[in-house]
Amino acid sequence: MLSEKYEDFSEAQLKTLEKYVTNTSSHIFALRNLPEVIKGALFSRYSRSTLGLRSLLLKEFISNNEDAAFDAITGGDNGNSASLELQAAAIKKAQSFYDRILDGYGDDSIGELGGAHLAIENVSMLAAKAIEDCRIGGSPLEKSTRYIYFDQKVRGEYLFYREPVLMTSAYRDLYVSTCNMLFETYSKLIPPLTVLIEEKMPKEEGSSKIAYTAAVRAKVLDCLRGLLPAGTLTNMGVYGNGRFFEGLIHKLHCNNLFELQDTGRRIHEELEKVIPSFVRRSDINHHTHRSFAQFYEGMQAEIKAITRQSAVSSDKLEAAGVYLVDSDPAAVVKVAAALLFAHSSAGIGDLRNLCEGLSEEEIARILDTACNARETRRHRSPRALEHATFTFEILADFGVYRDLHRHRTLTQERQFLTCDYGFYLPEEIIGTGLESSYTQAVYAAKEAFDKIVAELPEEAQYVVPMAYNVKWYFHVNLRALQWLCELRSQPAGHPSYRFIAQDMARQVCQAFPAFERFFKFVDYEGYELGRLGQEEGKLEKEKREG
Repeated sequence: MLSEKYEDFSEAQLKTLEKYVTNTSSHIFALRNLPEVIKGALFSRYSRSTLGLRSLLLKEFISNNEDAAFDAITGGDNGNSASLELQAAAIKKAQSFYDRILDGYGDDSIGELGGAHLAIENVSMLAAKAIEDCRIGGSPLEKSTRYIYFDQKVRGEYLFYREPVLMTSAYRDLYVSTCNMLFETYSKLIPPLTVLIEEKMPKEEGSSKIAYTAAVRAKVLDCLRGLLPAGTLTNMGVYGNGRFFEGLIHKLHCNNLFELQDTGRRIHEELEKVIPSFVRRSDINHHTHRSFAQFYEGMQAEIKAITRQSAVSSDKLEAAGVYLVDSDPAAVVKVAAALLFAHSSAGIGDLRNLCEGLSEEEIARILDTACNARETRRHRSPRALEHATFTFEILADFGVYRDLHRHRTLTQERQFLTCDYGFYLPEEIIGTGLESSYTQAVYAAKEAFDKIVAELPEEAQYVVPMAYNVKWYFHVNLRALQWLCELRSQPAGHPSYRFIAQDMARQVCQAFPAFERFFKFVDYEGYELGRLGQEEGKLEKEKREG
């Protein structure tokens, strides 16, 4: 084995390195106290150098302070962080140095070597979904409708996006009054629904009052979130690498909605201050973006034109639910062959031919090797399961879409929000005095939508309540589907998406009985107060940890 100490550094160099690496002698170490632009450039240069990373850092970055502006960017020898303003100025001064390295020592994947944490506040739920559409390389977290009340006002106004085109159109007053009505109904129904839930599901003796209150609140807000319009303002935290942010900004610049164009511009402005080398090509005036925009906008226009000419008409009366519309008849054989591949000298084609001739019992024995030892849903199945793929079409309310949309390892696409496919009515309010208030509000929103959509089809989406159904599809492999169904069927989940997860698992198991073994942690039960167990578990953990 290679000796731990394969580089010799002077005492002065070791003292310098200690500030920027976690270990000065081991062959495994982490970087610290370095801005993203230096880390990205350092790693990209690393792939074309015979030097170790620490030697490279000393030689080409710290010693080359005039070009790299290392001291100014990192805060100098005193180890203190420079102010963001001074750091940004230093990076700008050294920009050609970093750009030259990033361009010269790698391809687009170099953009994955640096990243940033970005807060995106007061954007609509519609915009949040567009941001989360760019899934690979980014990790978003959005303000929850389950734990946070959305009945607040700021300076006397409910928090929904005042879309500029709508606000300068003949529909301004209709849009504002409809959104206000939805928020007022949402706010008005919280207290009486809380009482109804408590009466229907009283706290059991011995259970935690804190956990019970939190579970009831989640139940109430789960029921009422359908009243919130898609224009409701939300907050997001996003961590992403440079490649993710570049792609995201390209797409936001090209979106037809003003909010998304403006969000793309603002994201670019802020990331220029911390990872400028990674997002410079997404500047709206950069030739790379102009080329992308020409391609993207031309493609969208052509697809739209062809769709209008050849699209199948819909009667818009489809039932809500999830439908398995496509799968591979050879999926079981492909998964079995892939499981054998790593431990065989045969080719994948030969192994598929072998498995096609095996009995059901022999195939079952192979498949069992991938799941018999699983003791929890967190035990990830082998990659071989990715050889089976399925396409589901889903018609469910926008709230469910928001929950399931976050799964990144799949291909998904939705249609425009509309009020044409009916809406979700929580069973907790059916037959109660609250039902009429709820339904009157969502019907009134449909009337407003119908008036706006003919002239402003994209902007009209902002007024659509989350209760209305939207159509989308998932194209997903078995491994990702296993994770999704086992996670989203857990008791603490919203009942609507629990049903979707359960039904996807059922349909796959019905079509491919051999795959049922891979869904053993799907929870098919129903729970009236599903959040209670998780809240009590959280409190117990807090007690144990003091």
